[in-house]
Amino acid sequence: MIADASAFPHPGHDHARCVERVLTAAEHVCGARQVKLTPQRRRVLELLLQEHAAVGAYEIIERLGAEGRRPAPITVYRVLDFLMQHGLVHRLSSRNAFIACGDPGASHGAQFLICCRCGAVAEIASRPVNEAILDAARAFGFVVSTPVVEVEGICANCRHAANA
Repeated sequence: MIADASAFPHPGHDHARCVERVLTAAEHVCGARQVKLTPQRRRVLELLLQEHAAVGAYEIIERLGAEGRRPAPITVYRVLDFLMQHGLVHRLSSRNAFIACGDPGASHGAQFLICCRCGAVAEIASRPVNEAILDAARAFGFVVSTPVVEVEGICANCRHAANA
């Protein structure tokens, strides 16, 4: 995945295609790793895919509670841990929230562009950025476990809306 004009989808894009692509990839990842994408795990992933924005664990709990029985926080955190362990979800530290991975199961450093106005999050995977992080870390004898970069700013959709 690279940065391009579609990193932040147009508000009128076919979001159902985004959701279906990621869910299909998640099923393949779990099948290949011989782990189960249980109904509960799938539902949490679906909730994270409802929009291109980060969602907090307690918001997930509230959304699940609105659908039926409210799960215990530990249950949701375990599901999120599973999804992160298998490369299906990323945690955004600056937001204390989670977002579905745009390239599920792939081993990659991720960079996130986070819009301060609308809350949209775009995941990009820039090989040069990732390599620069790893090279800099190696120079200090540091071993990187999670090369994640979060950058805040204003997305093109919000900039265009402000200029309209």
